[in-house]
Amino acid sequence: MQSHPVKRVVSGALAAASVIAIVTAAQPAGTAAASPLPVLQAPPDSGSDALAKYRDLAAQAEKANEDLLKAKDDLAARQGDLDKANGDVANAHNLSAQAAENVKKYKVDVDKFANASFLSGVQMNKLSALLAGTSTQEFLDRSSALDQIAGQKAAALEKLQGAVDQANAAEKLAADAAQRATAARDAAAKLTDDITAKKKTLDDQIAELKKTEPLLSQSDRNAQKDTGGDISVDLANAGPAAAAAVQAALSQRGKPYVWGATGPDSYDCSGLMQWAYKQAGISLPRSSEQQSTTGTPVPRSQLQPGDLVFYYSPVSHVGMYIGNGMMVHAPTSGDVVKVSPLLSQYVGARRVA
Repeated sequence: MQSHPVKRVVSGALAAASVIAIVTAAQPAGTAAASPLPVLQAPPDSGSDALAKYRDLAAQAEKANEDLLKAKDDLAARQGDLDKANGDVANAHNLSAQAAENVKKYKVDVDKFANASFLSGVQMNKLSALLAGTSTQEFLDRSSALDQIAGQKAAALEKLQGAVDQANAAEKLAADAAQRATAARDAAAKLTDDITAKKKTLDDQIAELKKTEPLLSQSDRNAQKDTGGDISVDLANAGPAAAAAVQAALSQRGKPYVWGATGPDSYDCSGLMQWAYKQAGISLPRSSEQQSTTGTPVPRSQLQPGDLVFYYSPVSHVGMYIGNGMMVHAPTSGDVVKVSPLLSQYVGARRVA
């Protein structure tokens, strides 16, 4: 009877650990042994060409699904940009209207001072105050009054200039915001068309996939439903959030893969990661490609339980590392959430907790 893939991997990991222990013991004191790389494995060979073809088509459909999810995320971001730009346009117009009112108000004050600077056809200044005054005190009084008027006039002119500057700045803000709104609207329209095309691609892939379902044997179907068997996970080195996410993901084993599903009854690959980390209080983006830019990159030699592991280039699949070269993931259509070895299509990992 063929041994279970998970048991083979665990046995291999134990054997490798024994070898590493011997090598480490033989090293001189103070010399650290390099961390072994988690083994990457090809998908298990079921011996069924039908299942192999099904999984290949399912992987293509999964990529189409992840592309669609990313496009939807991008559309949401562009819609957010559009909403902000429209809000900025409205605010800028309000500022412009207020600035225009201030210009009118301060212009009236300036005009008053301009008219008041002439009394009986004679321009009021300190020379005229001296000539018209009958005493030194009267001259001083008139000079003081003229200084006060001059100060008020200068203040009015300064306010008017400030209002004009504000009006010009508000008009520029409005123009810039309107330009951003137009760009965001155009980008959203393009993404909407893109989503329609990607949805058709996904639907076509699903239709092609369904054609192969009747060709699967009962053994093939059993392989799809296998959750990976009993496994012990050491979370001693994982942080609290990462440990909680691992436990959450493992608790979903056996639930079906469904395109676009985020739980709690079914999942796609990125939906499972998003749901598991949500239980740990951490928010992740929706698509595997966007998740591959979250957190910090981790070398394969330093993987810890809870790290997100990514596959294919561009990224179109994600799982969660649980130790000993194993991960928990929602593989693809027809499959269930399960524990599997890291796959040979591995392209990197990120630590988000």
